[in-house]
Formats: sequence, structure tokens, C-alpha cells
Amino acid sequence: MAPFSISRRDLLRSSVALSGLAVPCLAPRQAGSAPAPPAKSCIVIYCWGGMSHFESWDPKPAALAELRGEFSTIETAVPGIFYSEHMPRLAAQADKLAIVRSVHHKHSGHPQGLYATMTAHDPVASQKAKSRENWPSLAAMVSRFQDPQAGTPQAIRLPYNMYDNGTLMAGEYGGWLGSDYDPILMRTPAGKPFGGVSRYTSRELELKLTLEKSRVLTRQSLRQQLERPIGQDADYERLQRFRRMASDMLLGSAIEEAYDLEREDPRIRAMYGDHIGGQSMLLARRLTEAGVPVVQVCAGAGDLAGGSGDNWDTHRGHFSKMKNRLLPIFDRSVSALLTDLEQRGMLEETLVVFLTDFGRTPQINKNAGRDHYPAVYSLALAGGGIRGGQTYGSSDSNGAEPAQDPCTPADVHATVYQAMGIDPRSELHDQLDRPFQICEGTPLPLF
Repeated sequence: MAPFSISRRDLLRSSVALSGLAVPCLAPRQAGSAPAPPAKSCIVIYCWGGMSHFESWDPKPAALAELRGEFSTIETAVPGIFYSEHMPRLAAQADKLAIVRSVHHKHSGHPQGLYATMTAHDPVASQKAKSRENWPSLAAMVSRFQDPQAGTPQAIRLPYNMYDNGTLMAGEYGGWLGSDYDPILMRTPAGKPFGGVSRYTSRELELKLTLEKSRVLTRQSLRQQLERPIGQDADYERLQRFRRMASDMLLGSAIEEAYDLEREDPRIRAMYGDHIGGQSMLLARRLTEAGVPVVQVCAGAGDLAGGSGDNWDTHRGHFSKMKNRLLPIFDRSVSALLTDLEQRGMLEETLVVFLTDFGRTPQINKNAGRDHYPAVYSLALAGGGIRGGQTYGSSDSNGAEPAQDPCTPADVHATVYQAMGIDPRSELHDQLDRPFQICEGTPLPLF
């Protein structure tokens, strides 16, 4: 399918190619040049289960066969940077991406790894998913510093909650910021599941109004007349705020329009792919364009419980699942998102962050899978003032531990905050007025 438009950068590349010259790597931002303005919005792409660094951003072609696995590597648009062979579309857009190959933490379980990645803090024992003692998620914390227009959620999650073996996991919510900063869960209205329908759909928000708007407005008026709040009860005020937001979203706001994917150019919808992964990415772009400051996408679908579903927890049949399902869908939908943002002039003002629980083991297990591995793994960032076409840090030759410039989830969070114009050393107070510095990390030199 031909793209619906061509960017100035692509036009220049085409002209250079026709002249028989090599396409140069983008020049890095010069020292002393003016910093990029803060990003206006953030899209967090979360690969639930632990995306293998070997088969994605950090292949090891020189490692022993029993470590490097079945896949080969391919060149990218940036000389000297290589990706897995099953990410060809993203390889062509490596000039947009900064790959961090030296992230590490200590937590090898999904609930613990997700919490460490999403909050940049160590989990505690017996942690409940929505406890107000938890640290806020990255999406919640970034949204705390944004000022969306009335009726627009500060943060939205797509397309479902993240579970581990049926248990809702901590790390996706507002924590000590309070329920006002819990990212709202929204169901993606289109796209086929990877491997069947998810079991976790009962609490998803779907913006489909089955009544006439006039009847809804009449009911709202009647309810307002009947209710008689006493005093300034905080719970009542919070309920009213969510009611107003829901009403605005359902009754013709920009969010309701963004949610209707039927309004999108069919060629753009097709570019993302007819599956819930691609359509969720498309919805994220539309919600961002409509003014939602932070959108978090779980880049997977189907049953999230254990390694049998189409998620990144590949204990069994790792190479077949990565080759035939996970990487093609990820490659297509994410490359479409980056292309779409660039062609709309949104990429520089939209920070895209790729997160995952942890990496996968260098050793391949007896079930042809790779197991949980937090000792080193890879993440990526794009847009929002991040300089593409670079890598930061490295893992050793076996992909077993950091070799250069090790960094932590806290450093990644600090980088996100800096890109969004937020001082990582900012202090906030919880609901008991206790002070907290929002981040203990140091921004990575990716700008």
C-alpha cells in the first residue's frame, strides 16, 4: 500500500537515492545548540511479559549458537546499528529511535518487574494493585504535570488491565497521587485479537452511546435536581468530576470523536494492521491528537495469563511465537505509529517510550523458550526531542550483563521527565502531605 503522503525527509532521501549517492546518518544535535522544546504528549508502549533483547533491539550474531538463537540480524537505516531480522520496518526507521541496551534491575517476577519498570522503585511484599501506598506509574506521574482541557482525561490506558495468572498487578495506577491520577482504562473499539478474546474485558470503557443524546441530557438534569450533596465531601466531588468527564467524552467531545476509528482514513487504518495491537496504536495517536497528555498502550492482546497467550512471556516456543506473531505485529504497528506521527508533524512534540518487564535469558530452555532475565535488557525512545539513530550503553557479548553505561528504570524515567519539561528532582506531596522527590534517576544523554 502506498503511503498517503511523503515527508520532506523521505523526499530528500528519494532524491539522494536517485542520484546514486549513499544516504548519510542524521547528524547529532550540535553541542551548545538550543535544546528542543518540551514534548506536549507522551505515548508509553508496554510489552507485557518481558521482550527478549536478543530477538529485537540487541541481537548477538557473534555469540555461541546456543545463546544467539535462530534469528539473524539486519542492517538498519543507521550504519553500525543492527536489529533482529524480523523488525524490518523499524530497522528502516532507526534514525528515529534511540535504543538503550544496558537497562537492569533485580526483579525477575512479572508483578515485581512491571512495578520496577513502571514506577522506577522496588516493590514491597504483599503489594495490592491499587494501594495508595504504591508509587505512581510513569503515565500517572507525567500526567500530574499536565494541564488538559476540561473533560479530557489526563491519562488513558489501552486496551485492558495487565494481569499475571489472573491477578491484577500493581504499577499502572496513581498510587499516592490519589485516584484522580489513575489512568482511565479504555477499550480499543476495533481490531482482531492475536489469539482469541481476552478474559479481562468486564471493566473496559467503550465509548458507544446507545441512547439519544437528548435523553441522556434529560437524565443528567433530573439527577442533578434530585441529588443534594451535604457539605464539601471529597468523595462526592471526585464522583462528580468523573461523571462530568464521562459525560463530556460520550456527548461529542474530541475524545469521543477520536475514539471512533471509522472516522480515520481507511489507508491509515490499514497501515497499522487489522488487529488489536495496530488499532490500539492508531487510537493512541488519535487520542494524543485530541489532547490527551499521556496514553499507555499494552502492546499485546489475547490472554495475558502465563506464556501461552500472545504476549512477550515466551517460556515456550519462543522463536516461533516471536517470528510468526509478536514481532510482525509489533514491527508493523509501531512503525506505522512513528510514520504517522512524523507525517502529521507530531513526532517532535510527542515522546514515544518503549518499556517491558525485563529481558530474556541468554540460555534457551528445554521448551525452546527464554526465561525471565532482569540483569540486562533493552528499551527504546523516539520523538519528543530524543535524538534518533543512536544507541546508549551495551550488553556484553553474550547479552548477559551490562558492558558499558549501565542504567536503571529510574534513569529512564528521569529521561522521560526531562523530555516532557519536568524536573526529575521535583517534589510532590501525597494525600497525607508527605513530601516525595518524583525520581531518583539521572537523565540519559539522548537529546
